[in-house]
Amino acid sequence: MNATKHIIRVLLVISVVYLAYLCVSSVVVPIRFENTRVEREQAVVANLIHLRTAEAEYKLERGRYIADLDSLILFLKTAPKKEVLKEGSLTDKQLENGMTEHKAAKMMEKALLKARVKLKTDVDSVLYAYVWENDRDIVSNGLQGFRRDTIYKNMIETLYKGQFTADNIADITVIPYSNGQRFEIEVNNDYKTSQGIVVPIMAAKAHYKTYLSDLNKLELVNLIDKEEKLDHYPGLMFGSTDAPNNNAGNWE
Repeated sequence: MNATKHIIRVLLVISVVYLAYLCVSSVVVPIRFENTRVEREQAVVANLIHLRTAEAEYKLERGRYIADLDSLILFLKTAPKKEVLKEGSLTDKQLENGMTEHKAAKMMEKALLKARVKLKTDVDSVLYAYVWENDRDIVSNGLQGFRRDTIYKNMIETLYKGQFTADNIADITVIPYSNGQRFEIEVNNDYKTSQGIVVPIMAAKAHYKTYLSDLNKLELVNLIDKEEKLDHYPGLMFGSTDAPNNNAGNWE
C-alpha cells in the first residue's frame, strides 16, 4: 500500500513538472522563435538591399532588370561605373535664355577639342584654364568655370564602398541562414501602365522556409498561415511583378 502511494506521488510530481514545462514552453518557444526571426531577418534584409542596389544599377545601364543572378554578378564585376564630375552651374538667366546642361557640355567639348589641337596637350587643368579665358563661345555664353567630366570607376567599390570585392560580391545573391539558397527573382520587362507606357518591374523574394526552417515547426507553420490569410507574401521581398512600386521592401 505504501509503495502504491509512493508511486502515485512520484507520478503526480512528474505530471506537475511536465505541465510546468509545457506552460513555460508555451511562453518561451514563441519568444525565442520571434527573437531569432528578427535577428535573421536583419541579415536577409541587408542582402535584399544590396541586391536591389545591383538591380537598379543594371536597369540604369541596360534599361531592364535581370533574373539571372550569375549574369548580374558578372555585370558587377566587369562593367565600369560611369560618373559625371560637375564643377560650376548654370544661372537662372542662362537657363531662361535657352542654355541647357547638354548644350553647355557639348559647347565645352568642342572648345576643349580645339584647345587640345592648338596647345598639343591632354592636361585637363591646362585645357580648361585656356578655354575659360580664351574661347569666344565659352566666354560669350558665360561658361567660365563650367566643367563636366565623365569618369569610370570600379562598379563594386562605387556601389558598396568597401563592403564587397570581386571575390565575395556573389554573397549578395544568397539568403542568409538558408544553407546556400539564392533569392528568387522575377522580372517583367514588358509591363505596360494604363497609359500604355512600358515600365520594367521586378521582385526579389526569400520565403520564411528558406531561413527559418530549422526553428520550431509549429511556430513556422503558424507564421506562414498568418501571412497568407492576410494575403501577404510569407517572407521578405522587395518590388512587385503586378505593378510598379519603386522596388519597395515589405519590411519598410
